[in-house]
Amino acid sequence: MDNEKKLYTLLVYSENIAGILNQITAVFTRRQVNIESLNVSASSIQNIHKYTITVWSDAEQIEKINKAIENKIDVVKSDYYTDDQLFIHEVALYKISTSSLLENPEISRTIRKHDARMMEVNPTYSTVLLAGLTEDIVDLFEQLNGFGCVLQYTRSGRIAVTRSFEEPVSDYLDQEGKQENGITE
Repeated sequence: MDNEKKLYTLLVYSENIAGILNQITAVFTRRQVNIESLNVSASSIQNIHKYTITVWSDAEQIEKINKAIENKIDVVKSDYYTDDQLFIHEVALYKISTSSLLENPEISRTIRKHDARMMEVNPTYSTVLLAGLTEDIVDLFEQLNGFGCVLQYTRSGRIAVTRSFEEPVSDYLDQEGKQENGITE
């Protein structure tokens, strides 16, 4: 097995039941694996929620984590992916000093270069929004921070969809439905 640590993204689907997030995060706590980002939202399937979790792990450990999560009673399906298997997006908000923005034209050039959007400009601060890849979001932060104009910064957890045509959870639910209805292939 490959012992090299990589960034993995787990896509976990569960019923919308109180306490399931705690059960899922406990799997990581027991193995002393830190969660880098976590995003929870409704999925495309009614009454099913999607958890997008990123962690640094090696191949052997991520397989064990995935299996432990999938064994939770309320988890419908869990799979793990590397970045090349996913379409990934994040969102970031940057609150910057308006006086710095007005005094230094390089700041607005940097914002435009990153295709970020000005959300609000007032005499005290300006708010900038950037949606995109993690690297682009971090790069804009580092550049703005280099100008000494950042007052606040936050970014969302990763959201992701698979690059494959098939959706593993849909395939799984289709198979479960056929089994419940006594249909065999």
